Amino acid sequence: MKRIGFMLKVREDRMAEYKEHHKAVWPEMQEALRATGWHNYSLFMRDDGLLFGYFETPESLQAAQAGMENQEVNARWQSFMSPFFEIPEGAHADQMFIELEQVFYLE
Repeated sequence: MKRIGFMLKVREDRMAEYKEHHKAVWPEMQEALRATGWHNYSLFMRDDGLLFGYFETPESLQAAQAGMENQEVNARWQSFMSPFFEIPEGAHADQMFIELEQVFYLE
């Protein structure tokens, strides 16, 4: 199992709304994530909107993203959520992840 850490930046003026939407992630989106190998997925946000994400997947970030690209619900979710991020207009946040290198792990 590969552990993935990534970062994104949520717009400060949209942070509260972003958090609200993540209290009720669409069930079909959750199922698509599970079906494409996203496990133990967590998001953490700093006060300035810096977002740290963590999940475990069988292969790699790229393989996990490729699996989600084929999910219709993912296209809807990404279009819905992209205005919340500091990313280029029209971009989807799931393609803008800054993957972090794992430098330590304690089981």
